[in-house]
Amino acid sequence: MSKIKTVDYVVQELVKLGITDVFGLPGDYNFNIVEAVEKNKDTNWIGCTNELNAGYAADGYARIKGYGALVTTYGVGELSAINAIAGSFAEFVPVIKIVGVPKTKDIKNKTLLHHNFSEPDYHAFERAFSNVTCTTAFLDETNAKKEIDRVLSVFINEKKPVYLAIPMDICDFEIENEPEINIKKSDENILNSALNHAQKLLKKAQKPVIIADSLIERFLSVNEAKEFIKTSGYPVTTFIMGQGLVNWNYENYLGTFTGRHGNKNTYDYVNSSDCVISIGAIMSDFNTFNFDMKFTPSNHIQIFGDYTVIENKRYDNVLMKDMLNRLTKIVPAKNAELPKKVFEYTKAPVARGAKLDSKYIYPRIQEFLKKGDVIFIETGMVKYGFALMKQPEEAMFHSQVLWGSIGWATAAAFGASVALKDTDKRVILFTGEGSHQLTAQEVSSVMRYGLKPIFIILNNDGYTIERLLSNDPMASFNDIAQWDYAKFAKAFDGDIWTARAKTDKEFDEALKIAAKKQKIKMCYIEIFTDKMDLPELAKRMVEQRQANKPSIS
Repeated sequence: MSKIKTVDYVVQELVKLGITDVFGLPGDYNFNIVEAVEKNKDTNWIGCTNELNAGYAADGYARIKGYGALVTTYGVGELSAINAIAGSFAEFVPVIKIVGVPKTKDIKNKTLLHHNFSEPDYHAFERAFSNVTCTTAFLDETNAKKEIDRVLSVFINEKKPVYLAIPMDICDFEIENEPEINIKKSDENILNSALNHAQKLLKKAQKPVIIADSLIERFLSVNEAKEFIKTSGYPVTTFIMGQGLVNWNYENYLGTFTGRHGNKNTYDYVNSSDCVISIGAIMSDFNTFNFDMKFTPSNHIQIFGDYTVIENKRYDNVLMKDMLNRLTKIVPAKNAELPKKVFEYTKAPVARGAKLDSKYIYPRIQEFLKKGDVIFIETGMVKYGFALMKQPEEAMFHSQVLWGSIGWATAAAFGASVALKDTDKRVILFTGEGSHQLTAQEVSSVMRYGLKPIFIILNNDGYTIERLLSNDPMASFNDIAQWDYAKFAKAFDGDIWTARAKTDKEFDEALKIAAKKQKIKMCYIEIFTDKMDLPELAKRMVEQRQANKPSIS
């Protein structure tokens, strides 16, 4: 049986998962790991400007390719990335966090090395990561092979981050090159019980509806979900985390679920259904528009990655792929009387040189998007503008709706651009300037690696989403330093086209130019609105909130 260095074995197994680009920063404790990535003919090292951004980039990469990898040094490096890993954990984005740590003898002797506490505890940071990963492992000569295989098995099965600490000396320790990865399978008896239960509920249902959401992608079940939707003939909606899973022109598509303030026909249909089949749904406050749904567990089939819940009865060890495949074969088809399909944005107003605002921005972007686009939408105000859009065929919208760490989208769009560098797909970022300031230095990495995304930066003079939530919208804590973003982007050494747009005409022209320039270089557009300019959906929500405020007499 052949032998292989521990670190080479790890890289080899990552390649099998489709990870050909590894994000991170070098440090003296992880040089062996970084060198192994660079020496492997199938992997590229993608250096980032800081560890947090590298974590976000690995997250964006994993959303496209299924899995991502992040490498940092011990202590200072890994803790800088923990927020990014927490976001991946919250949203089922599989990123393996690999950390280079000091030599085994120094760990055993508690030698006081740099990047440490005054009283060394070499497992302290592993314990920290145990709260935001599925599992952790700290390798030594006795467990290296077994622990790597165990961690990778969990990584593949759970579709969440894992943590792997590799001491410097263990990197070169030789182990058997015989992978033993345990892939989870459905329990046939439990699967059959779940199918029987689901079939009974669906047979008596008069008005079933499907909710498709982001975990369909995470658990690599997009084709299975689409086949089930098509075969059943049931009306289908998506939450905003699942935007793009269903083509807007599919005859039974109701549009994105946006609560009572958005698409009223979708809202009414979902809430009058007598059987809701949710597939991979994350039932969080923002994703469900503050839980604006009336259905109950008694008429709900919930299909998750490795279990299903029907009428509050949980069936464990039932994989999403298997449940959908088998349910497709037995699903009782229904002819539904569909409501009129309504989309908020029809055609963008004619650009006449008027001051730029949301009424023009989002309908115009809807026209700008095309088949296969990959759109990263920052948390905050902008997501409400995109929630009412029609999605072009095969386009995917990505937004960190549950974790909501501002700044994520800029670096995640960079990671996605790396994942798609050998395709003709466009990566488009839409972010507010407040969020962008947290991670904007990753624009330099985009240019460093010759990538060609389109970045659109909405400058509305501060944190508009926070202004809406604050008692005093004009409080100074919602103000931020003003940058000239177009000049900022040009400060980096790279090929980039920039523009600034303050009117509808300027924005229209900028998008037309970007559509052509993007084929050869990165495009970066700064657009301006008033600080209290709101997308229509957000405006309605604010009006409702204000109407519900108790009066003071």
